Amino acid sequence: MISVVILGAGNVATHLFHAFYKAENVFVNQWFNRNLKSIDFYKNMVNVTSDLSSLKPADVYIIAVSDDAISKLSSQLPFENQLVVHTSGSVGLYDLDKKNRRGVFYPLQTFSKETSINFKNVPICIETADKKDFKSLKLLAEAIESASFKVNSDQRSSLHLAAVFVNNFTNQLYRIAHEITESTGTEFDILKPLILETANKIQNLSPYSAQTGPAKRNDKKTIKKHLKKLENSPHKAIYEILTASIQKTHGRKKL
Repeated sequence: MISVVILGAGNVATHLFHAFYKAENVFVNQWFNRNLKSIDFYKNMVNVTSDLSSLKPADVYIIAVSDDAISKLSSQLPFENQLVVHTSGSVGLYDLDKKNRRGVFYPLQTFSKETSINFKNVPICIETADKKDFKSLKLLAEAIESASFKVNSDQRSSLHLAAVFVNNFTNQLYRIAHEITESTGTEFDILKPLILETANKIQNLSPYSAQTGPAKRNDKKTIKKHLKKLENSPHKAIYEILTASIQKTHGRKKL
């Protein structure tokens, strides 16, 4: 049985709590947040506190707060030589205070409190200063049925950057597509099978091989029609940048 204390009450912290709470080999000994109102709903399921001095013993202390708050919170912990990890993709291992054993338990997934997550589909990127602690975090990932990967801070930073492209930027493109369909009273839902097929395709093909569309074909006539139809200047700029990027990747001449 692995005991954990969760520090923070954001999306990642909340989903980790639910995953750990359901796991047979994990016991959530306590949940800390400076604002108890954020976790008061869970007080019948776990001991909650807003007082760092009252933190209970645990095998792993998981800091799941905003990136800017990780270093300060780790320095305020009232103990030494315990395993303290953060869940960030972009914060370095050594941003954690050196008075404790340091680690990273980064679930590479998008989290929203309103959407349930199956951790079987969430890869956990693990980094530790001590090899023994890596084994502990690997067991913690296995307890929630997640695949785990040993990565260093530089690799994790690259993964986080790549994740912004495949998730955050892609979602913004969905939003632009939603605006385009709305402008003519067209149902955005008609595009959802295409979205799913595009995502499914790269399970078996490289992104390079999966690319289709007017930019790859160098269909200048269609590209000009699209640009003419786009009335929103930022949307037009995005279209031009992405078209140029695809053309460069696939050896096509620009307009």
